[in-house]
Amino acid sequence: MHGGDSLSPARKTPKHPTKTTNRPALDAAVDLTRLLDIVSAFSKQTICVVGDFVLDEFASCEISRVSREAPVLILRHRRTESYPGGAANAVNNLADLGARVLPVGVLGTDPCGRAILQHFRRKHITTSGIVTARNWLTTTKTRFLAGWTHTTEQQVLRVDREPTSTLSASLQTAVEHKARRLAKQSDAVLVSDYGLGAATPALVRKLATSRIMLDSRYRLRDYAATGVTAATPNEPELEAAYQTQIGANAAKLDELGTRALRELGGEALVVTRGKDGMAVFENGARGSHRARHIPIYGSDAPVDVTGAGDTVIAVFTLAVAAGASYFEAAHLANYAGGIVVMKRRTATVTRAELESTLRHEATARH
Repeated sequence: MHGGDSLSPARKTPKHPTKTTNRPALDAAVDLTRLLDIVSAFSKQTICVVGDFVLDEFASCEISRVSREAPVLILRHRRTESYPGGAANAVNNLADLGARVLPVGVLGTDPCGRAILQHFRRKHITTSGIVTARNWLTTTKTRFLAGWTHTTEQQVLRVDREPTSTLSASLQTAVEHKARRLAKQSDAVLVSDYGLGAATPALVRKLATSRIMLDSRYRLRDYAATGVTAATPNEPELEAAYQTQIGANAAKLDELGTRALRELGGEALVVTRGKDGMAVFENGARGSHRARHIPIYGSDAPVDVTGAGDTVIAVFTLAVAAGASYFEAAHLANYAGGIVVMKRRTATVTRAELESTLRHEATARH
């Protein structure tokens, strides 16, 4: 890790986005008072998170000059901040929402792995489900941000450090044992698959639980018939899974969403669409697989989208565990996503922020 590294303290954020474009439609099926009741039950839930832990680093730099050696900027390093990323960001979000979290995954004994463990322990998150290995490299994504004095920083480069080998059979077995044990103690299991080996379709098949929520970055279709209850792919991931472009073609979105839900064999699929909000597919809902659309909450000019998908799956999973319908859970995840993208770095949403937003929306409706 770079000099001056620290796991960042809490960051301030506006209570509500400063610019509002399309608020969620005033759907009679979604009662804001009901959503507040669901959020109030978050602290009673236990969620097991099985997945790939990542450390997100942000190196803030000042542009010094252009190099004489090559047409590149010379940056003067100011500071480096570190945040839990990937599955660790989902864990972080769940903790800030008040839930009891049981993370399961693999970390190296390197400084980046220790930084994630330290962060979890500071938040009193149980770490008994985390396997540490000397021969495993903790995935680290370092984003270099640069700007002139008194200007907004922009990302100019990202460097990823990832394991060059797959998880050994012994590590896979250790993860499986911990996942099966902790899943039985949980109200729902969140699977965060970043393709690094901790979360796999084979493992999901072995988790004896009624609620498994999936966020898979690269292999959505590989989880067909594994017992997944619901999944939250973003639109590019859905397009990549079927090698088809959706664009403004609503019929194509309906086709791919319906197909993905049918292949998974689950109960719901929530497709996050950036500025176009969300599309919610439910098995047999209203007698059809056709999507129900939720407009984007907040601004269509986000400050930072890093890790927003982790926030969405965390809130969606926690809401379903607390008794929400899939459509209600998607609405709550939509609000949370709108809040978190207005923060810088890999951020979380708190239960207080979510409750404040819901009360604000309820007031705006009357």
